[in-house]
Amino acid sequence: MVVFYKQYSKPILDVCLAMLILIAFSWLMVLLPVLFIVTVEFPIFFKQERIGKHGKHFTMWKFRTLRNDKDVSLDERRFRMGTFLRVTSLDELPQIWNILRGEMSWIGPRALPVEYDELFSEEQRVRFEVKPGITGWTQVNGRHSISWQKKFELDNYYVRNLSLGLDLRILFKTIVLLLSFKKDVSLSEKPFTGNWSR
Repeated sequence: MVVFYKQYSKPILDVCLAMLILIAFSWLMVLLPVLFIVTVEFPIFFKQERIGKHGKHFTMWKFRTLRNDKDVSLDERRFRMGTFLRVTSLDELPQIWNILRGEMSWIGPRALPVEYDELFSEEQRVRFEVKPGITGWTQVNGRHSISWQKKFELDNYYVRNLSLGLDLRILFKTIVLLLSFKKDVSLSEKPFTGNWSR
């Protein structure tokens, strides 16, 4: 039953939910780019090469939340609309495209930058047995506030215990987190530097 869900039901549910969200929030997908234009914040989208299932690289899309001036600190690159998008997680909406392309799932380990590709141990690479997700077990259990070692442990737990029940649990906890509008601390996260990075 678990194997059937993992190989067949989950991908179908991903696409169906993506289509429903796309239809329900199509107005928002139009409104947000218009707000970027009105506030003269360009470019509208942020794209980056990430590591997907089986280590395959893909281009992940988001609404841009930081200014492109890389000569200043991350805090100085913030802008009002970008901060709002981060707090509400609306910056993730363009990843619906990645789901429809079969590159991502709604639920799974976080998609990491390709720069990390050579740093993982074999145990840490377990996370690449499934598609990366917009939300996941790690994201609802500490996300940016826990060590990299703990993140990999949570990712591996998800891969080894993947089921409809666990996905529903993650979905429920994600909704609760979204409605809590917790302060965004993602910019303070330290980059992954190797097997024992904290």
